[in-house]
Amino acid sequence: MRVHAEDAYIERGSHFGVPERVGVVGSMNLDPGEEQKLLAASIARFIERDYSFAKRTKIVASADGYSGDVWTTMADLGLLGLPLPAEFGGFGGGAVETMCVMDAIGEALIVEPYLATVGLGAQFVIHAGSVAQKQRILPAIGDGRLRMAFAQTETGARYNLAHVVTRARRQAGGGYSIDGRKRVVLHGPCASLLVVSARTSGDNLDPEGIGLFLVDAQTTGVATHEYRTLDGLRAADVVFDNVRIPADALLGEDHAGFRLIECVVDYATALVCAEAIGALRYANDATLDYLKTRKQFGVPIGAFQALQHRMVDMVIEYEQAKSMASLACASVDAEADPAARRRMVSAAKIRIADACRHVSQEAIQLHGGMGMSDEVKISHTFRRLTMIAQQFGDADHHLERFAAV
Repeated sequence: MRVHAEDAYIERGSHFGVPERVGVVGSMNLDPGEEQKLLAASIARFIERDYSFAKRTKIVASADGYSGDVWTTMADLGLLGLPLPAEFGGFGGGAVETMCVMDAIGEALIVEPYLATVGLGAQFVIHAGSVAQKQRILPAIGDGRLRMAFAQTETGARYNLAHVVTRARRQAGGGYSIDGRKRVVLHGPCASLLVVSARTSGDNLDPEGIGLFLVDAQTTGVATHEYRTLDGLRAADVVFDNVRIPADALLGEDHAGFRLIECVVDYATALVCAEAIGALRYANDATLDYLKTRKQFGVPIGAFQALQHRMVDMVIEYEQAKSMASLACASVDAEADPAARRRMVSAAKIRIADACRHVSQEAIQLHGGMGMSDEVKISHTFRRLTMIAQQFGDADHHLERFAAV
């Protein structure tokens, strides 16, 4: 897929000017800078030219469930390198700078493994990887040669990140062997490298004794069961049967992975909140257009005051969610206190989850029966918003988390 010259404007090794963030609760200007505006315009041109809803439908129905050409284009545009450190070929951006990418992913319902690779996998390597691991993995991600996935969720875990039954045992000759089963590994089918959480000590719910390991998806003993999720993405259940990995596959220390998991999942949660904004905006725009064109009794149904009130409520939900998504992204970039970060991310996810539910359901109801048709994009937006509301914890989970901090 060819990238137009006006789109490839970021020089490799440059970085975004990240505003000084003394504290999230302090004064902070979250208005997009000139570079962010240029990037957003570049993404909009890419979507208009190469990622129509018809094109997405074909990608979802394909054997792989994603497009290699689209992935290469995203790399050429600098999107994959945006949140990677400049010394490893990235642009040094954070969650705030990545918001415009996630916003576009939400609006266009892009199914390529962006979040799994740069929002999860790459972040583990950035935070805990050795220099050798970073040199090997991060440039390959930025160039589009490597896709990653995070294998964490297990049966019965619900949203408890400390629930890890999969075991990693030290081997006499060095290295580890991993045994266990991971569920719903998002974008697992297309990942060539997995970040796997496995217990090295303690009981199944102990936050201590969890390690993180880099596992090649083609390693002997790794088996995947692939399937399509409700919102058109691909996921897999992954079984590890005496999977032997070398000692240098360990990320950080083999007993202190829980805090890192919390940190990276909070980062990914903030990005999912930003993705929701694009989907919410599309749902509102599509619904408003429908109210203006669909007629009953000889007039557009948007002329009815009751429907106008419902539309206004949807717009208010969007605006509140947008502000909270900005707060969440700023928090994961700037907040040094883990407890404060968790509280702000959970507050944002509560608001986002409620907005996803309200706006998506209202959009379907106001579209009538047409809103449930597979041929109409709003039905797929409804599904994605429903999944976002549950991803990394639903509103009830985050309300408990918020109250516990």
